Amino acid sequence: MSEIPADDPMRQAQRLMRPELPKRFYKSAEAAEENQHFTVHLDGRPIRTPARQAIALPSRALAIALAEEWMAQGERIDPLTMPLTRLVNVAIDGVTGERNAVADEIVKYAGSDLLCYRAEAPEGLVLSQSMQWDPVLAWARDDLDLSFVLVQGISFTDQPEPTLDRIRELVAPLDPLRLAALHTIMTLTGSALLAIAVFKGRLTADEAWAAAHVDEDWNMQLWGRDEEAMIRRSTRFAEMSAAHRLLALLD
Repeated sequence: MSEIPADDPMRQAQRLMRPELPKRFYKSAEAAEENQHFTVHLDGRPIRTPARQAIALPSRALAIALAEEWMAQGERIDPLTMPLTRLVNVAIDGVTGERNAVADEIVKYAGSDLLCYRAEAPEGLVLSQSMQWDPVLAWARDDLDLSFVLVQGISFTDQPEPTLDRIRELVAPLDPLRLAALHTIMTLTGSALLAIAVFKGRLTADEAWAAAHVDEDWNMQLWGRDEEAMIRRSTRFAEMSAAHRLLALLD
């Protein structure tokens, strides 16, 4: 196979599409306390968000975890290897001023939650969904007073208004960090209910991830693994794990 010339226009275009990562400009990264909050110092200077907001964290453990991400960087700083830092930035820059909108989106997800839409067949998939999802729905009903209407197939059905109001009561008071983590888990799993179950400690990240992929795993059992899809799934799970870890570091 012949090599692509270095001056190939397609290669040049691809190179331009990949932003060059910034060089590492610091030697040390460490957690620091400032004004009864915690942050990260790079060579003694506090880090800021991309929007130049100050980072004030409620937990020393979280600050230490962020500092470890910064210290782990090599010659260049790669945000993809810093999921906690990215999530904190999102919380401060994106969620702080939009808490009501974020809470509204969580309620909207709950109105068409993944766990409420069940397969009609085959029997094995129906059973798998029931085994993974019914215990979560039972917990939500008994512990959180959340009652959902289940549907076979994909036809939309409205969920009870008291259930959606109750979800709003649960999520609206959350601080931006917890709300960002909850929203991240929700979008990655496709389920507000699974996200709330992780937030409340009813499910681990692994358990919620398995529940979110019942249909996909069933199809892979029939047709085999899609390696590219599994790579993408692994990347998404790393993001979910970071959100779960953030919640743990705030407790």
